[in-house]
Amino acid sequence: METYGKILLIAMPVFLGLVLLEKWYGWYRGKETVRSMDMLSSLSSGITNVTKDVLGLSIAIISYHWMLAHLALVQTPPVFLTYLIAFLALDLSGYWVHRISHEYNIFWNNHLIHHSSEDFNLACALRQSISVFVRLFTVFLLPAALLGVPEQVIAVVAPLHLFAQFWYHTEHIRRMGWLEKIIVTPSHHRVHHAINKEYLDKNYGQILIIWDKLFGTYQEELETVPAVYGITRPVQTWNPIRINFMHVGLLFRDAWYTRHLKDKFRIWLMPTGWRPADVAERFPVHKIEDVYRFDKYEPSTNRLLMGWTWIQFMLLLLFVSYLFANITSIGSPGIFVYGGFIFLCVYAFTELMDLHPFAWIWELLKDVYACSVLYLTGDWFGISAHAKGLVPSLAAYFILSALITVFVSLQTKKRITALQL
Repeated sequence: METYGKILLIAMPVFLGLVLLEKWYGWYRGKETVRSMDMLSSLSSGITNVTKDVLGLSIAIISYHWMLAHLALVQTPPVFLTYLIAFLALDLSGYWVHRISHEYNIFWNNHLIHHSSEDFNLACALRQSISVFVRLFTVFLLPAALLGVPEQVIAVVAPLHLFAQFWYHTEHIRRMGWLEKIIVTPSHHRVHHAINKEYLDKNYGQILIIWDKLFGTYQEELETVPAVYGITRPVQTWNPIRINFMHVGLLFRDAWYTRHLKDKFRIWLMPTGWRPADVAERFPVHKIEDVYRFDKYEPSTNRLLMGWTWIQFMLLLLFVSYLFANITSIGSPGIFVYGGFIFLCVYAFTELMDLHPFAWIWELLKDVYACSVLYLTGDWFGISAHAKGLVPSLAAYFILSALITVFVSLQTKKRITALQL
């Protein structure tokens, strides 16, 4: 966890800088592909994802370590060829995990967040799940385990393989010539994120596009079919924590209310989007029928709300950075208490972005939670050892944050009500 946290301390400002650079470039070229609130929602989703990963809040049913120890046919030294084998194994595994996530109801819940943005940009690449608590698909690394690829090789290649999937989430890079035949490009991935019927459930590849061509899921981007992004059942919220659990919530509700015992069990492994006929009739869910005629989610906003949201987000980045830099010294259970604070931060200000009438309650809950930590420990997870005077400053911030959020919420509501009259 400590090593991963230090890597993230470097990666986070790099990713944020690239996201902001893309927003500036779109403005400069007159082709804006990054809406501010959508971008903040995506960045907040990324924060919840990496926080969950750093806290280690998931387990693998079958670990790579176990497979290597019990199933390796040979022992492979960590040479260049070994790293190449590891890369190919991870990429093939990634293809199948990705494909399964799209094709089965229960697994779609773990991936829906990534497709929930109705824009396509670098920020949406950071929309990653927090709803995976049990990892089932380590078994797809069986080829690497059989060949005896060492754990440390997988540990090096895996994060590089993940980070290499960031760059192709953009509309500003068109076709890339002969590379289109080998690697996943922005053109390929625009198809994957599109909800046009011509593009649905295509191009699952992560680095190499050859898997899609091999397994029959490849689709070229068509000049006559402009990609429309999002999901066919739009989430209608900026709150990434809500998004992470809304699909599984629907599955539980449908399983509960359906009158047919068979449907209560089979709903989980039916194709994504399938619902029992009786509950689909009784509890209809909004679905986009014409992808070329629907309104993107964008609640009314103003400069006050936008400015305060940005301030809260930048302060959140500071809090997250402190956690990642001090994981060892904070220790357990402190890191989980801190993680709870991070999730409350995200929930509170994204509820405000949604103009939810009870957003201020979540903000109060966050600030009471934080002030309780200050009161009970007399510190903020050891921060007084780094700089004296920060503890009272933090207390002042949490009090002001509650007051300002209530004010912003009331002012925004008044302005929107006036505009509607």
